[in-house]
Amino acid sequence: MSATDQRSPSWLEALEVYRKPQVVTMLFLGFSAGLPFLLVFSTLTVFLFEAGIARSTIGFFSWIGITYSIKVLWAPVVDSVRLPMLYDVFGQRRSWILLGQIGIAVGLSAIAITDPSSHIALLACFGLLVAFSSATQDISIDAYRIESAIPKYQAAMSAAYVFGYRLALLVAGAGALYLAEYFGWVSTYLIMAALMSVGVVTVVIISEPERREGDSLRNLAAFQAVGRAAKMAQWFKHSVVGPFADFFGRHGLHALIILLLIALYRVSDITMGVMANPFYLEMGFTKPEIADVTKIFGFFMTIAGSALGGLLVVKFGVRPILLVGAVMVASTNLLFAWMALSDPTIWRLAVVVSADNLSGGLAVVAFIAYLSGLTSTAYTATQYALFSSLMTLPGKFVGGFSGVIVDAAGYPWFFTLAAGLGVPAIILVCVIWFFDNRREVEYEKSIPPSG
Repeated sequence: MSATDQRSPSWLEALEVYRKPQVVTMLFLGFSAGLPFLLVFSTLTVFLFEAGIARSTIGFFSWIGITYSIKVLWAPVVDSVRLPMLYDVFGQRRSWILLGQIGIAVGLSAIAITDPSSHIALLACFGLLVAFSSATQDISIDAYRIESAIPKYQAAMSAAYVFGYRLALLVAGAGALYLAEYFGWVSTYLIMAALMSVGVVTVVIISEPERREGDSLRNLAAFQAVGRAAKMAQWFKHSVVGPFADFFGRHGLHALIILLLIALYRVSDITMGVMANPFYLEMGFTKPEIADVTKIFGFFMTIAGSALGGLLVVKFGVRPILLVGAVMVASTNLLFAWMALSDPTIWRLAVVVSADNLSGGLAVVAFIAYLSGLTSTAYTATQYALFSSLMTLPGKFVGGFSGVIVDAAGYPWFFTLAAGLGVPAIILVCVIWFFDNRREVEYEKSIPPSG
């Protein structure tokens, strides 16, 4: 290989990667993936609150979000089953992405024309359709991203995806609140449904990535061939049992403490988030004010927290910042309790939202770095999917009871309780840090001295 081939690319040459068609594609697919998330979570809570729905019911609506936490259960179906008619035209990945987008658009349109006060159960079903379709789209887009480009482009594709996703969160968060203020919720949700056309057009334009037909369960023949039961058993052993066996084999009983930390680390943050928008409205803030402070200003504070967290992890390591993040998230929930006992002013809202988003961004970055370090290279995708599911499932389940707690005890006690839910995570980080340090010391002692 020549010296020219070995040289590092210049900054200008490196930036050229963002002009690659595969990378540009992820910007639009990221937008399509991010748009429905808030529309069945925090934005929907405002819609329900203004329709006169009880806070306890609004809290239970957060359980719709559990769909995102269990998508690993039907990922093998998305990976292997060919959709009739759609497969012949679009291929495996694009057909499933398109099906998810159609489901999202239909669900959002149905929510728009459903009266929550008289058909709350039906609206919940439509919300579940949006969440299920969105989670299915996420599975397909992740697979498309991995298969459509060489490893060299994957980081740029992920960056483009995240930017598109965050942009969609602004549209579905602040944008939806602005639209609802001036045009009403029916028009807002219909407009959001129409915006899914961004993803649909993208799917129609792009090409299907090449796939290796020999990959396990990547074509229907794996199910139709003779010996189907044996193949299914082999797949189950490798894809389901294998990741768990590998994880417990590497960590032993220590793995149980790690899994408990994963389950509890974000419970405080997620539980508080369910009642945030109803709380802002009851404090007397308008939808444009909420959009300005919590969605737009909060967006930049989250980005700042993420950048700070990444920098601190590089400087001090994962475990110290994991602990700092856990303490900050629990502490900032107490600021919400303080605001609930104070007069509603914009400066107080800005202070609390700044602290909440900054700490949340820092904690999530440290936690993702920690989870990434736990995965084995043999089962990276499966183990990370399992970790990410466990990470959000308990918080979303507990968050379903948030409205009941507010009705029974009021907002100050609810936010204090949410802060208390962060204490177990703080303790577990300390316990894991202690055991990890002890194992490192024992490992160093086991190494014979040189010479």
